[in-house]
Amino acid sequence: MAAKQGLPTLALRVLEEALGMGLTAARDTAEAVAAEGAYYLEQVTVTEASEDDYEYEEIPDDNFSIPEGEEDLAKAIQMVQEQATDTQILEQKTVLPSKQPVPEVIEDFLCNFLIKMGMTRTLDCFQSEWYELIQKGLTELRDLGNVPDVYTQNMLLENENKNLKKDLKHYKQAADKAREDLLKTQKERDFHRMHHKRIVQEKNKLINDLKRLKLHYASYEPTIRVLHEKHHTLLKQKMLTSLERDRAVGQISGLQATLKNMEIGHNYHASEIRVVPNREKENALEGPTQKGLREAREKNKSNTKIKDNTKDSEFPTALQPNPNLCLYKENICPAKVDYKLNNIFRLHELPVSCIVMHPCKDILISCGEDRLWKVVGLPKGNVLLTGFGHTDWLSDCCFHPSGNKLATSSGDTTVKLWDLSKGNCILTFEGHNHAVWSCTWHSCGDFVASSSLDTTSKIWDVNSERCRCTLYGHVDSVNSIEFFPGSNTLLTGSADKTLSVWDARTGNCEQSLYGHMHSVNDATFTPRGHMIASCDACGVIKLWDFRKLLPIVSIDVGPSPGNEVNFDSSGRVLAQASGNGVIHLLDLKSGQIHKLMGHESEAHTVVFSHDGEYLFSGGSDGTVRTWS
Repeated sequence: MAAKQGLPTLALRVLEEALGMGLTAARDTAEAVAAEGAYYLEQVTVTEASEDDYEYEEIPDDNFSIPEGEEDLAKAIQMVQEQATDTQILEQKTVLPSKQPVPEVIEDFLCNFLIKMGMTRTLDCFQSEWYELIQKGLTELRDLGNVPDVYTQNMLLENENKNLKKDLKHYKQAADKAREDLLKTQKERDFHRMHHKRIVQEKNKLINDLKRLKLHYASYEPTIRVLHEKHHTLLKQKMLTSLERDRAVGQISGLQATLKNMEIGHNYHASEIRVVPNREKENALEGPTQKGLREAREKNKSNTKIKDNTKDSEFPTALQPNPNLCLYKENICPAKVDYKLNNIFRLHELPVSCIVMHPCKDILISCGEDRLWKVVGLPKGNVLLTGFGHTDWLSDCCFHPSGNKLATSSGDTTVKLWDLSKGNCILTFEGHNHAVWSCTWHSCGDFVASSSLDTTSKIWDVNSERCRCTLYGHVDSVNSIEFFPGSNTLLTGSADKTLSVWDARTGNCEQSLYGHMHSVNDATFTPRGHMIASCDACGVIKLWDFRKLLPIVSIDVGPSPGNEVNFDSSGRVLAQASGNGVIHLLDLKSGQIHKLMGHESEAHTVVFSHDGEYLFSGGSDGTVRTWS
């Protein structure tokens, strides 16, 4: 009977071990119960023992010592090391892995449910039958599994459902945006297709129109060529006829004056023949050209207010002797081109824009962008006189034929005349709207011509101190202007790529020369006057026959721009100041080109001495360099 009373306690322990341990422990317990027989669980009340009746066992001290006689150094060291190791282990913070909650097994869930509901008799029946099945081996605990946590599963499923809904919403938005982009792209594609088709149609239409225009203009080309040749021939004939008529009128006037002097009994010197203005004789002998000039002058006088006690100067009616012919020598020796750098004169703080030689003396004048012009003695380069008065940079200067006056042009839109004996400004011409690029004296000394950025050129009367004529015709800046020696003919070079020949008396353009592909920077006559040289912004030099007004040759020394060209006194060597600092010398007889290297920066101007032994050049560094 006592044995039977101990059975419930053993069964309860077995059940507790099965509930506390996993499936493996439950299997071991079931095998043990099956070996001992069937047991039944009974309720037992465990009373708490009093702490006063408990007897404590004394624990011996750990700090034991080694008995005397058994001391060993090696053991002592080993013991100390072990204690140190134990101390280190205790000092280290050991982090134990967190124990994850173990799901509740099915039998525990049922037992806990019955106990919670107070169904003791049902619990007894369940336990007796359950463990009987386990003892007989009819039930496998591993196959039953754990009780699912419904709440946890519901939460997981709900979170997963929310995430899936969010993803679905995001994908819907992305799909809608992609649909909108697709529609927009399709519309743009359709628009570009239509635009491309329209452009192709317009292109084909333009190609057809261009073909028709080419065919149309090709039919006119022979006619235009013939008309151009006729026009060219008529202009030459007109100019030659006008010159011959003026020469004939001058000769007749001179002969009449000679006859009159002979009748009076005065001595006559053929070398001093001058045309004496005689209104009656002029009216009697004037031709159509002279009549037109006289009518133009009378019209200008009636429309212009003239100062008191001043008269407009008269243009010479007869060709005057070329002043440069006395300097020209027919030299059979080779032209001098082997110049070498001899000296450097630092005259200006800013770039040198122009250098001119005095017609009689060994002096030169240099103009700079520092608003000053200086008279320089040669060959030492000492400054004899400094002139100032312009309010902007100087662009060009020119000597009076007598050499006692100077004309300067400036960026301040004015042309000034200077008395070189005193260095004072004696006259200022104002009338241009923009900067004045160039100026030149008439060989008679009574007129000054200027060219400007405002696309016009003007002829100024020194005596009446007014503008006698404005030359219109260029469509861009007029960069250079020069009188033909001993005549009333003007030559201009423009940024519109053309050269023009003008009659200063009427202000009409007699001929335009075409051929340059870029802006014409400078143009000049040979000393004999039979040829023109010009240079453009890409370094191309062109030589023109002035008698036939046709191009002779074109020489490309670019791509640096040609800033100025000048002939030597013999007319056989042409010098060009280039934008890369090189002075190009062209031997017109041999056709060879020589280079003078010496400028450290851009070369703006170049001029020969009268005897051709020296060459002077000015650069953007403010220096004038002497070559010999």
